[in-house]
Amino acid sequence: MTLYIRRESSKLWKRFCSEIATEIGLLAENWKYLVAGIICQYIHGIAAKGVHYIHRPGPTLQDLGFFLLPELGQERSYISETVFTTVFVSFFLWTFHPFILKSKKIYTVLIWCRVLAFLVACQFLRVITFYSTQLPGPNYHCREGSKVARMPWPKNPLEVLEINPHGVMYGCGDLIFSSHMIFTLTFVLTYQKYGTKRFIKLVGWLTAFVQSLLIIASRKHYTVDVVVAWYTVNLVVFCLDKKLPELPDRTTVLLPVISKDRTKEENHKLLNGNGVDPADWRPRAQVNGKIDSNGVHTDNSINGA
Repeated sequence: MTLYIRRESSKLWKRFCSEIATEIGLLAENWKYLVAGIICQYIHGIAAKGVHYIHRPGPTLQDLGFFLLPELGQERSYISETVFTTVFVSFFLWTFHPFILKSKKIYTVLIWCRVLAFLVACQFLRVITFYSTQLPGPNYHCREGSKVARMPWPKNPLEVLEINPHGVMYGCGDLIFSSHMIFTLTFVLTYQKYGTKRFIKLVGWLTAFVQSLLIIASRKHYTVDVVVAWYTVNLVVFCLDKKLPELPDRTTVLLPVISKDRTKEENHKLLNGNGVDPADWRPRAQVNGKIDSNGVHTDNSINGA
């Protein structure tokens, strides 16, 4: 048992080191895209904070979702956040599975470049939307009478550039469309394409649907915020996915091709994996014909056979 654990640990360590070397090479080529995506996340946070300065609380608007779904209450608002955190952490860990698992389909650096591109495009549209029209926030801390419903004007420009974690949780005015649904749907759509477990894909879509209901029931967003997120994120991901270069498929297996001008002995070495020329490793195309006694492929199709 100890020998087995030691042997498997050695294999896991070699796999991890090999993946590290591969990802470092990809990171050296694509670090600019990752840094740009992270900077855009910061800009999105600043924009969400900025709209809080001009938010004015008022009566909650009439909403179909509020009418159909019972209100969870302020003491149960953590439920939707717990579901979102679970989705975020699960997807984050999945993107690093090539470092551990033997079967892999993605590169961690490349998948995050793609995800950040989707997020930035959706967030750009979101910022334009919630600055165009400010709706009175339906959340409890955004209603009339709340001390944090209005944010006092900044005393200096640097105060605007600071992002307070407390402000992220208690922001107001950044409604259309839901940022939580942007992240959730982007993660689900990405796994839908690059994931391998059908059951997890179904669970992902079900979780996104439940997350939508919880956001509305918690009164964190109006129903329109969630509905707009559903079709906007799907359309953005669909369009960008067509424009961005496709990720390399790590499941492709290259087979040797037997050349016509090789001798029988050379073909035998090639099939046994000895003395293989790298140029011979390319996808094999199926053709009609047969192998003669000298190991040379003869095509009978030209004779009408």
